[in-house]
Amino acid sequence: MNRVSKLNLSMLCDFYELTMGNGYLQAGYQDRITYFDVFFRSVPDNGGFAIAAGLEQLIEYIQNLHFDPEDIAFLRSKGVFCEEFLEYLADFRFTGDIYAIPEGTPIFPQEPVVTVRAKAIEAQLIETFTLLTINHQSLIATKANRIVRAAQGRTVLEFGSRRAQGVDGAMYGARAAYIGGAHGTACTISDQHFGVPAGGTMAHAWVQMFDTQYEAFETYCKLYPNNVTLLVDTYNTLKSGIPDAIRAFDTVLKPLGITKCGIRLDSGDMAYLSRKARKMLDDAGWTECKISVSNSMDEYIIRDLMMQGAKIDLFGVGERMITARSEPVFGGVYKLVAVEDKEGEVIPKIKVSENIEKITNPHYKKLYRIFDNQSGKAIADYLTTYDETLDESLPLELFHPVATWKSKTLTDYTAWELQVPIFKNGELVYKCPSLQEIQNYCKEQVDTLWEEVQRFDNPHTYYVDLSQKLWDMKQNLLKRK
Repeated sequence: MNRVSKLNLSMLCDFYELTMGNGYLQAGYQDRITYFDVFFRSVPDNGGFAIAAGLEQLIEYIQNLHFDPEDIAFLRSKGVFCEEFLEYLADFRFTGDIYAIPEGTPIFPQEPVVTVRAKAIEAQLIETFTLLTINHQSLIATKANRIVRAAQGRTVLEFGSRRAQGVDGAMYGARAAYIGGAHGTACTISDQHFGVPAGGTMAHAWVQMFDTQYEAFETYCKLYPNNVTLLVDTYNTLKSGIPDAIRAFDTVLKPLGITKCGIRLDSGDMAYLSRKARKMLDDAGWTECKISVSNSMDEYIIRDLMMQGAKIDLFGVGERMITARSEPVFGGVYKLVAVEDKEGEVIPKIKVSENIEKITNPHYKKLYRIFDNQSGKAIADYLTTYDETLDESLPLELFHPVATWKSKTLTDYTAWELQVPIFKNGELVYKCPSLQEIQNYCKEQVDTLWEEVQRFDNPHTYYVDLSQKLWDMKQNLLKRK
């Protein structure tokens, strides 16, 4: 972990979490052990999977969770809360357990990304921030991963700070984009705090500042000979931009023996201009000069450019990545799934709805990813009750959780439990990997998914199946309602 935030965000909660906490205490439920799941119902952009992110910031929040005297004074001024509850908050710390899927893991609808086991008030008070950090960063990591896959191995940089939705949107968005596969960012503070590699060269203002475009290019090459990328579309890309860039390269870089350099296109027909630029650069002997492009890129535009034979080495992606513009809400929810009685027995709870997708999977659960041993590919995810174990030596029957007549039996498989312990009795037991390790892990795990699941359009549905015991429990609870 890079650092524990010194900003106290304990008051970043929905007001009802406080009124419910106050009510739990007055009703004598404050020490009741509860289980909450964080899950989402649909993948953004109708994709085949999402990417888990935001866990490290949740850890920082939990470690710094407390109420300052001014917080207590403010809550007292509302005239809603009893003094006993305010005294409880004054001494508050999180003492529960948290389990989570590691950052960078592909995740699917209806499965618990985070599970909180804690006393009722503690579990309720952390709802908003838990959802905030998991929803935001998972959304951006998911979008970034789509864009990176569309680029087919070319470099993708995150350029969106100026269009981000606030300071945190820029900083944490760059972090999430890096998890999803972006190679770096234009956001300097994200490099400073999280280690997301930051870089950049020039804007159009640099070119306009000088009397001539050539003077601007020549000056930049002299100042930064080992890191030159010239923006060539300020005036006329083909007639003056690229010729002036080549002239500057010849004048300044060639005598120094430098062959690595770049140009950037920020407007126009990128497929046409990049092909023309490549030929002009190659004809001039600058075969190692990289061509980068920016200007409202997303996965579909990048995919089309690749199909059109564009000669592009690097994509700078701004607002459509940092805001996940096409679908800017992840939709994760935080639902009660079980409580413990006075004897410590876990009692499953269910939320019923007229909308089938809003009916929750009850109980304290385990989540497994099932891999085919022959191909190494992920077949399905498998939810069981917490007290079930999988014996990989025995056949495993998977069946569709709604269309139960659809089933198959596996014999040569490996089951991998996805959630790992993060906090036990309020103490951190998880070591956060480095951001680079998370990015590498993300790529490895995405590669375990079939190409059909990775499609942008009409991806194959990857199922999250229920064990027979869990399915029976859910049906029995539904019949009682």
